[in-house]
Amino acid sequence: MTRSLNPMRQRMDRAGILLSGLCALHCLASILIVSAVGIGSQWIFAPEIHRWGLLVALVIAAVTIGWGALRHRRRAPFVVAMMGLTFMGGALAAPHGWEEAVLTIIGVALVSLGHILNLRPHLPEAR
Repeated sequence: MTRSLNPMRQRMDRAGILLSGLCALHCLASILIVSAVGIGSQWIFAPEIHRWGLLVALVIAAVTIGWGALRHRRRAPFVVAMMGLTFMGGALAAPHGWEEAVLTIIGVALVSLGHILNLRPHLPEAR
């Protein structure tokens, strides 16, 4: 039974990495598009997008990284991901603009690194 659960956790870790990358892309593209074109800020910078994104990141990280920490008994993925989620949470309190983008990008990079570290014992190169 344990073996059948590992592929699901691995897929969720990979989804977390993908979502982290999409979030960073959203931050950078939003600033560039709004700065260059001057339209769409009411939708692109909507606080609801960031709150929902943080909620999704929290759920995926809690399940996969928590599951991984219990499974392989390593703290590094958990600590790195929680630091990233803290940065992402701090970005919600920052004003829209570069400050928020920098905090969010640092956060999603750390969450993504946490997922990578969580996958590491299961990657073929690590065996």
